[in-house]
Formats: sequence, C-alpha cells, structure tokens
Amino acid sequence: MQAGQAVKRQAETISSGEAQESFKALLGNALSEVNTLQNESSQKTEALALGKPIELHDVMITGQKASVSLQATIEIRNKMVEAYQEIMRMQV
Repeated sequence: MQAGQAVKRQAETISSGEAQESFKALLGNALSEVNTLQNESSQKTEALALGKPIELHDVMITGQKASVSLQATIEIRNKMVEAYQEIMRMQV
C-alpha cells in the first residue's frame, strides 16, 4: 500500500502543464526512436542492394524491428484517437 500511496502523492503534485510536457516529451522520444529504426533499416537495405559487405540476416532483423515499432506506433495512435473520440462524445 505504501508504494501506491507514494504514486498517488506524486501524481497529485504534478500540475497539468507538467503532465502535458512530460507526455509530449515521452511521445516525441518514442517517435524519434521509430524514425531512427526506419532510417537504419533503409540504410542497411540500401547497403545490401549496392553489394556492400553486410549480412542478410542483419538487414532482415533491422527491417523487422522497424516494422514492428511502426505497427506498434500506429496502434497506439489509433487507441489515442478512439479515446479522444469517446471523450468528445461524453455529455457534461
């Protein structure tokens, strides 16, 4: 119970502006990481196509990581849109 109370106290001390900035930073970092994985996948694929010495399995693994991270990002976006739409339908 003490851990739950500590989290509750911490949540109470964060203002809405701080929470928005924290969420914005978290989302920005996640999107940046997805972009980095996509760029790395593109570079390795291009290197393989140009005949540079790169292992095929490295290219495939990098491509799958990029694909999975992009799909996860899309699903998170879809859930956020659904939540927003649900909130907008609520009557006050």
